[in-house]
Amino acid sequence: MGQEERSERSRTQILEAALALFSSQGYRGTSIRDIARAADVSTGNVYHHFSDKEEIFETLLGQYWSAIESPDFPFNRALASGAFPDDLERLARAAQESVETYRPHVALIYVDVVELGGDHIRKFYSGMAGRFASFLAAHESRNETARKLRPGVSSLSAVMLASRIFLHYFAVEVLFGVPGQFGKPTDEAVRDIADILRHGMLRSAAEARPELSGAAFPHARAADRSGT
Repeated sequence: MGQEERSERSRTQILEAALALFSSQGYRGTSIRDIARAADVSTGNVYHHFSDKEEIFETLLGQYWSAIESPDFPFNRALASGAFPDDLERLARAAQESVETYRPHVALIYVDVVELGGDHIRKFYSGMAGRFASFLAAHESRNETARKLRPGVSSLSAVMLASRIFLHYFAVEVLFGVPGQFGKPTDEAVRDIADILRHGMLRSAAEARPELSGAAFPHARAADRSGT
């Protein structure tokens, strides 16, 4: 093994050890000495690769930002294949896979918010709409997302809402260890969420006030039958 390969191997060991420690015992609860010990390297070796603990933390978050923007990220694969808006249940399963695969990295987001005031993730989330817009533009011709949503609904807002709901749902389930957070099995909860996203949660005016339906609004009944 050459020097360059050994150096890269020790850097990888340091990052893996730091990820495990930061995600389990927090930023302030982890020292450079802890990281060196867990990585089985000297503290000098750690400082050879990174100037301080902050740089290690930023590098680990950078790994996750890169993963999120990759076509291979499970959630992105589902979006690109047309899961939104046609198969929201499949999108939910992709969200679950994403959180499970990158569980320690997702935990770093909460560490950053609780211990560091969200300094590292603020810029990332402020640019999220732009990234989703670019993604939609790249795949719109194939999935025709806008044509499948009711008039007036923004494709960007819709896909961001679905993504936030499903990713947060599984962050709570996987990271916080709270299965059945909606008082029912996960598959049932996902079906409920998908149904509400598709159809909304409020009755139509006619459904809410039966006296307004029927003869009073024959055109509405005819429109329902014709599918227009």
